[in-house]
Amino acid sequence: MDEVFRFLIRHGYAVLFVWVAVEQIGFPLPATPLLLAAGALAGAGRLNFVLVIGTAVLASLISDMAWYEIGRRKGMKVLSLPCRMSLEPDSCIRRTEDVFARHGARSLLVAKFIPGLTTAAPPVAGIFRMRRSRFLLFDGVGAALWAGVFAGLGLLFSDQLEWLAGQVARLGTWLAAILVGGLAAYLLWKYVHRQRFLRRLRMARITADELKRKLDAGEEVMIVDLRHSLDFEAEPHVIPGALRLSAEDLDGRHHEIPRDRDVILYCT
Repeated sequence: MDEVFRFLIRHGYAVLFVWVAVEQIGFPLPATPLLLAAGALAGAGRLNFVLVIGTAVLASLISDMAWYEIGRRKGMKVLSLPCRMSLEPDSCIRRTEDVFARHGARSLLVAKFIPGLTTAAPPVAGIFRMRRSRFLLFDGVGAALWAGVFAGLGLLFSDQLEWLAGQVARLGTWLAAILVGGLAAYLLWKYVHRQRFLRRLRMARITADELKRKLDAGEEVMIVDLRHSLDFEAEPHVIPGALRLSAEDLDGRHHEIPRDRDVILYCT
């Protein structure tokens, strides 16, 4: 934290702008510690609190607007790009769609507080043709809330953060090694967990070509279209003969799925 303080004092708003913009593009560089440090420096009179918030909001809006335009032009396929950089790429798209389907534009107010959603929400807004003015309003308010909360915490607890910076400086490389080791162990666990999931998935998977061959050969198969409603709205095409269901409908409509043939599910 002490190094962060010194770095911010030397380079100030430019560092904050670039760091926030890069994080919002999707790179795993959390801006929260930087906002806390900037708020603490504002409390010490070394930075202007209003400019800190304005810099973070501007950087966020530029990155988010770029994702919005990409989503608007490229459609649903682009959503895999920001989610690919997530720690949970397999659930990132579904989670983003669920939040957006329930709350619409209001999801942009809290998106920056939810890992994964912060980068994925803007292209979703573009994919579903939210008006630019509406997107900028809700996204700007959400960015201001996010920056204000964390910079405000830094401002409120500036004395405690300076004390913490001193403690960190005294512990030096030992603390850095512990933090790096803990992060590496967490990332390794997530990687192993994901590989196990993908291995199980591959064992029960059928390719589009294999399904086409079955259909051409006249085999009786039951195809269930489990795509999210937002996916269906973006691309309302269904494999001929498929039963259209949402995942939430399975409990109530499972009796519509015959048990005397292979059942093939698809959700993307």
